[in-house]
Amino acid sequence: MTALVILLILVLVVIILIQVGKVNELASKIRGEEEAEQQSNNRTALFCLLFLIGFMIYCVYTGFIYKDIVLWYGPHISASEHGGRIDHLFNVTLFWTGIVFVLTHVLLFWFSYKYRSQKGVNQAYITHNNTIEYLWTGIPALVLVYLVAAGLDVWNDVMPDVDPNDDDYIEIEAVGQQYQWEIRYPGEDGKLGTRNYKLIDPATNNIGMDFTDEKTHDDLIISGDFYLPVGQKVRVRITSKDVLHNFYLPHHRVKMDAIPGLPTYFIFTPSILTADYRKRLKGHPDWEVPAEADEPDGPKRWEAFDYELACAELCGKGHYSMRRVLKVVSQREYDQWLKDQKSFYLTNIRNTEGDPFKGQLVKAEIASRSKDFLAAVEQAVSTPEDVSDDLINLEHVFYQTGSAQLRDDSKYELDNVVSVLNKYKTVAIELGGHTDSTGNAGANQVLSQSRAESVRNYLIQKGIPATRLQAVGFGPEKPVDTNDTDEGRQNNRRTEMRILTNNI
Repeated sequence: MTALVILLILVLVVIILIQVGKVNELASKIRGEEEAEQQSNNRTALFCLLFLIGFMIYCVYTGFIYKDIVLWYGPHISASEHGGRIDHLFNVTLFWTGIVFVLTHVLLFWFSYKYRSQKGVNQAYITHNNTIEYLWTGIPALVLVYLVAAGLDVWNDVMPDVDPNDDDYIEIEAVGQQYQWEIRYPGEDGKLGTRNYKLIDPATNNIGMDFTDEKTHDDLIISGDFYLPVGQKVRVRITSKDVLHNFYLPHHRVKMDAIPGLPTYFIFTPSILTADYRKRLKGHPDWEVPAEADEPDGPKRWEAFDYELACAELCGKGHYSMRRVLKVVSQREYDQWLKDQKSFYLTNIRNTEGDPFKGQLVKAEIASRSKDFLAAVEQAVSTPEDVSDDLINLEHVFYQTGSAQLRDDSKYELDNVVSVLNKYKTVAIELGGHTDSTGNAGANQVLSQSRAESVRNYLIQKGIPATRLQAVGFGPEKPVDTNDTDEGRQNNRRTEMRILTNNI
């Protein structure tokens, strides 16, 4: 029924238009064709003049009212070191093209008004004018040569790759896919590991990291907001798994296509903290409104502002969901954030069927364990009044079965103890050996004492004064788990380090 009503309305509109045309045609015959044509010319010329004035006012007005929202103007200066040059080039280009826009707009509609057909007025017809041709050919050519040369200068300044001998930069990777960005950071080694598209597995290895390359073992896959330190050069590897995407950080003037099979890159240095950029927006009317319309008492727009990573290519119906938040922070805050991230390999791949080093000790694992151990020690020595954290389990110290002889895979943990004691010269420690309850209690006591002394002797050999080390065997007296299961007994067979003095 609705479709029928719409169809009838359209038919009625067509009939009305036809009748209006007939009325105009009849009126023209009554008034005379020449007079009707003259009125039509005058009316059209007047409309052109009104459009000239109205459109120019509209352009100026909208430019003014939206200056605090659009990039390049108002508070939205570039947040990267190179961005100022791009903004300058944009302004230069806008200046020259603005002149062309205004002149062509004015001349087009003013001439339509001034030179409309009028009774008794004949217009001059100019077949050729060399001066005018030189001007409208030469001036645009010179301006274009200047703009192209300026653009190439900016391009050459912005787009060179990093110096192979320059280590003072962070390299991260952005892999686009429908509909998300996978952001990868290097771990402690500062190097991104190898990727191979043939190894992509959506369930376990979404970007195809090659875990036979040990550089991938400490790489980080960032699932939430990603961070960068202010003032630090960043090189972004950019690629795509499926269709064309575009890596776009608008506030940093970073924009580069992500192309399947053709890696690209962009280098930039963030220059304004997220917190400082928010302060720039504070006080501007467009940014003093609530961030969420249904939360009038919630944070203002400037308070909720964040740098964003977007995809600037229409990559499909879920294109909008590729938004990621970038936070630019101080170096100290960045280091802490990075420290809290976990290796993708160690947390998702280690000792699974997809691990080429299953059952073997790898460098990243050693580094991760060392990091956790050093963090525990620093926590203990920084809070001398709190004794609850003074006892630290050396969980990666192992012995030959039924013996006090240290296994080779224990030595990196003991070397961590050496590093700590060399760092904190006034710290003395107690080394406690523990066993499970299996077997003779007296023999277990002797074994635990021997194991504690083996650790002490290793530390002495590494240069730690014997006066700072005590070895105590507790046998099965202080279990931390049940002795009724294999797992519980394994937990009870341990070596612990207790901080005795802390006069730092």
